[in-house]
Parts: sequence; C-alpha cells; structure tokens
Amino acid sequence: MYIAYFCSIKNVLSTIISLYLQYTRKIMSTPSNSEEFYKKLREQLFETASWPSEYLYKFIVKTEAAKISDLENIFNNMGAVIHTTASKNGKYTSVSINLCMSNPDAVIAKYKEVAEKIEGVISL
Repeated sequence: MYIAYFCSIKNVLSTIISLYLQYTRKIMSTPSNSEEFYKKLREQLFETASWPSEYLYKFIVKTEAAKISDLENIFNNMGAVIHTTASKNGKYTSVSINLCMSNPDAVIAKYKEVAEKIEGVISL
C-alpha cells in the first residue's frame, strides 16, 4: 500500500517539476523577463523550503571540457556533489549540482553567476 502511494506521489511530483521546467524555460527565453523570473523563483523557494536547504541545480552545456570545468569551478569549495551525463549523441552534457545553500538569494546569485560566465548554458 505504501509503495503504491509513494509511486503515485512520485508521478505527481514528476509532472509538477516537468511543468515548472517548461514554464521557466519559456520565461527565461525572454531576457527582459529574467528579473521577473528570479523574483518569482525567490518567492517559491521561500515558500517551499526551510533554509538553509539542499538545492539541486541542473544545467545543460555543449560538451566542451572548458565549459564543464568552468561550470564546476563556480561551485568549487562549496561541498557540491556534481554529476555529469553526456547526451546520446555526445553533443551536450547535463550537469547536476547538489549542495546546501543558505537561502534563496544565494541560489539565485549562483544562477546569475553561471549565466554571466558560461556562454550558451541552459539552466533548468
């Protein structure tokens, strides 16, 4: 019974995350809306977590050693657990970064730093 309940919650959460990612990609594709996006993200982070909290960043970059290394260096010495996965054809790499962040402003500051320093990065 508990397994079925857990699986159904997992499916609902997956759907919510998928919709959220579609929504954020749409907003972030328009540079003039980026501050609005960060404002909404900040509000959502405050509402959905108690801080400090674990946070999972997900990025996609072209599979270039320099870009992946630059991205990893932004989170260097923060206790981050970093996983990379190349796409099927090897053209892109997904980078997942899990670490403890002090508050939503720190989360957003890292997103902005990545956007400034890594050309062509896609933040999910």
